[in-house]
Amino acid sequence: MKPSYLSSDALQNFIQLALSEDIGPGDYSALASIPADKTGKAQLLIKDDGILAGMELAGEIFKAVDPRLEVEFLKKDGDEIKAGDIGLMVTGPSASILSAERLVLNCMQRMSGIATKTHRLTQLISHTKARLMDTRKTTPNFRLMEKWAVYIGGGINHRFALYDMVMLKDNHVDFAGGIRAAIERTQAYLAENKLDLKIEIETRDLNEVRQVLEVGGVDYIMLDNMDYATMREAVRMINGKYPTEASGGITDETLAPVAECGVDFISMGALTYSVTALDMSLKAV
Repeated sequence: MKPSYLSSDALQNFIQLALSEDIGPGDYSALASIPADKTGKAQLLIKDDGILAGMELAGEIFKAVDPRLEVEFLKKDGDEIKAGDIGLMVTGPSASILSAERLVLNCMQRMSGIATKTHRLTQLISHTKARLMDTRKTTPNFRLMEKWAVYIGGGINHRFALYDMVMLKDNHVDFAGGIRAAIERTQAYLAENKLDLKIEIETRDLNEVRQVLEVGGVDYIMLDNMDYATMREAVRMINGKYPTEASGGITDETLAPVAECGVDFISMGALTYSVTALDMSLKAV
């Protein structure tokens, strides 16, 4: 079952905008050099080890470029891949294969890099109850695919955007006038506007955790940039009343110790903003 944000309309809108950016009025290299009736076959060659992501999207891209293109999938999203593997074969008008090539590769390479990193990090905390989540630190106009890649890699998608959940961060709290003011104003706003949204609030120290527990009315408590001892005490204080999320500067090296503090979720912007793309190419056969 795919995440709800992966609607057909959303996918097609992304593909059409991306093709417009890349092809514009025409792929003149292919149109000029290849006879219109020429057909061919190409294979997706995997050049790195990792977790594959973007296969389903690739099929949609080929179809959007030219419905005559036929794709044979030899691997699927989420598969472990090795250098030398063949991911898919595409057959049809040669010029159309080349017109789709770069968008397919750009998406699949980055998505596979994200899925690979997500999968590797989830293994580091598999001995705990904590689940790894993404953030909104994504590439503009590519968030859909980056969050999809996190999902394929075994991570959890946090809120998709500013409109599907309320997250009261430190600046919200400070501008609102404190923990109580931020929560109570938010509750009133949601009620007045008949919005059914979850509320998460960020806490920076144990005093703020106490304030949230006194006020209540939230769904998640974020523990931001806390050291291990403080985080363990915060988890003890909350005592399961609210799910907890650890956030802020968490690295590959600190991920497991943070998970061992007893938090329910850990969010890492690095899942999407600092990944190495997996190398792959589309080659005529």
